[in-house]
Amino acid sequence: MWLMTDQFAQPYQRIVEDVRDQIRLGKLRPGHKLPSTRELATHYGVAHGTVQRALAELRSAELIYSHQGKGSFVRQSPDEGQPSSEVQDLQRQVADLTARLERVEQALFHRT
Repeated sequence: MWLMTDQFAQPYQRIVEDVRDQIRLGKLRPGHKLPSTRELATHYGVAHGTVQRALAELRSAELIYSHQGKGSFVRQSPDEGQPSSEVQDLQRQVADLTARLERVEQALFHRT
């Protein structure tokens, strides 16, 4: 089931890339429970902390979520019509900058 992508990557990065690939290929679907930390550590031949680092990376990329005592699960894909939170943050920042620029231009052009 699990692939081993780049042999030159850090061990935690290989786990991250493998899970990403499994999600992209549809082998891991939204709501699917990932193997336990112990199972992943055994499968990849790495320490528990390495798996924890990979899971933290996957959580920060919003690919998975975890419930303490229950495990880690593949996150639902964001709706195609709904931009991600990062995109929404950038849209707000652009709107703020646009408004500021308009105020500066108005102030400069109304002086003359």
